[in-house]
Amino acid sequence: MSDENNIKRINPRRAYKIMADGVKRIVLGSISDFVAHEATSHHGTNKPVRTPSAPKARVLVIAHSDRGMLDDHARQALAAAAILADANTAVVVLVLGELREDLSNAGADEVLVIAELDYQTFQPDVEVSCAKTIIASIVPKHIFMPDNLIGDGDLGRRLIACYPEKSAATHVIELNNVQVANYQLGGTSLALTSLPYIVLLAADTTDSRLAFSAAAQKLDSTFANQNTAKSQKSNYTNLGMQTISAANIALEEADFIVSAGNGVDNVTTLQALAASLDAAIGASRVAVDDGKFTRDKQIGATGKTVTASTYLAIGISGAVQHLQGIKDCRHVIAINRDNSAPIIKRADLSVIGDAESIMQELITAIAQVKSSAQEAA
Repeated sequence: MSDENNIKRINPRRAYKIMADGVKRIVLGSISDFVAHEATSHHGTNKPVRTPSAPKARVLVIAHSDRGMLDDHARQALAAAAILADANTAVVVLVLGELREDLSNAGADEVLVIAELDYQTFQPDVEVSCAKTIIASIVPKHIFMPDNLIGDGDLGRRLIACYPEKSAATHVIELNNVQVANYQLGGTSLALTSLPYIVLLAADTTDSRLAFSAAAQKLDSTFANQNTAKSQKSNYTNLGMQTISAANIALEEADFIVSAGNGVDNVTTLQALAASLDAAIGASRVAVDDGKFTRDKQIGATGKTVTASTYLAIGISGAVQHLQGIKDCRHVIAINRDNSAPIIKRADLSVIGDAESIMQELITAIAQVKSSAQEAA
């Protein structure tokens, strides 16, 4: 790719190298330097598949997706259902919203997707109607849902009200195949009850890293009864979601963080990149000690622990203390000059090159994409 001045441009979709340690790396250089390799995943390659061939029963997991993916809380609810399911019980996942990922390693035997029911649109009556239709179709032994604030907690309580004859428990912090527990008396003691029909799980109840995989078979639209969502009109008026600037969000709650290390010399450029991505700004301890950022931006063992979906680490070497602060981030992208830096091993995608030039290229590319989107609209 080149412009009118024959300046070589970087193709973000070009081939990458998979190094000996399994890390994908994009290195700034000539295209001829690259050799394409078929990406191989080490997750679930040798895991046993627990999906029963002819299930005698089913359990149901209901969760909203976020930008085509299930978040960690939803995956924990799915993992809990998969762990408790016996050899003759299939785990069915009802995904409300688009799904762009494979849920086999998350423990899903069968997957139903109703893309129209995105959590950003407030239509609880339609969601309840669809969920009840699915429940009547598969007759699950139990229903598991994450007890969160993006719609699953609300939907779960509405379903509890729809089945007054069924047992239910919310804010569940412990469970097994016999009973569940939640806090009472301000967290000073536990309340125990038999495993109920509807279980709303608190966050971090279950380790979502399973020792087995599943088939994650997509069920057809007839079985999922997607027409229920399309044919019904909600009695509620959706006023949209109120957006908050990323600069006003605490790092612990930020979904997208652009973080700077000692390799970032121009703080203004990093701030411009974060603004263009609508991301919060973080920093390593070294960058904070150098006075480039305030102490409240420090991420790591001596700073803040973050759980962002995307963490863009720019010029950060990746000391043990910093890696501890980002251990729960879903996707880590590293921009660094040193291809042997510890952050490279932690990153899902690495770009080796000068931080300043890469940031400038990203800012330009983002501006072009936004301009094209506005023209198309």
